[in-house]
Amino acid sequence: MTHIGIIIGSTRPGRNGEQVAKWVARQAGQRDDATFELVDLLDFPLPHLDEPMPPMTGQYQHDHTKAWSAKIAGFDGFIMVTPEYNHSTSGALKNAIDYLHAEWNNKAVGFVSYGAVGGARAVEHLRLIAGELKMADVRTSVSLSMFHDFEGFTTFRPTEIQAATLTTMIDELVSWSEALAPLRGRQLAARQAS
Repeated sequence: MTHIGIIIGSTRPGRNGEQVAKWVARQAGQRDDATFELVDLLDFPLPHLDEPMPPMTGQYQHDHTKAWSAKIAGFDGFIMVTPEYNHSTSGALKNAIDYLHAEWNNKAVGFVSYGAVGGARAVEHLRLIAGELKMADVRTSVSLSMFHDFEGFTTFRPTEIQAATLTTMIDELVSWSEALAPLRGRQLAARQAS
């Protein structure tokens, strides 16, 4: 069955991303067409990229990279829950993405963002990064406003409209993840043969 990782893309104390990601996981958990797992960057303490070889080589030296690689490699697609910091995503999420290469390839990705303008600019940057990593980003994304979807900027209060948009995004994500499975299979076979 298709396995989707829900990545909490912030490590900041007091972050809103955990509430949002748990909401995504609850909604997704009602489905029977895929399995979903929360992935918290706090559980993978990655320093600023410290691998001597480029991630494209897959020659990881550090245990923290190997653990991160093993976790990400096990997924068929991702939902990235991202804040918007200074017109982009968080440094923690960007760093975690940059650690790996093949583990992201030929997988679908959807975005749930939050910020003053719904995190839209963070998602735009993540779409560019996804393209470079050969990830298929689905069109529908959930954009949460700090002014309308959070009470006092801290307590998440999702609306029915946001829930419906999330359902559409997950529909697309699961379909694309399934469609990309043959490419992932060929990629894995090529790596094992080399």
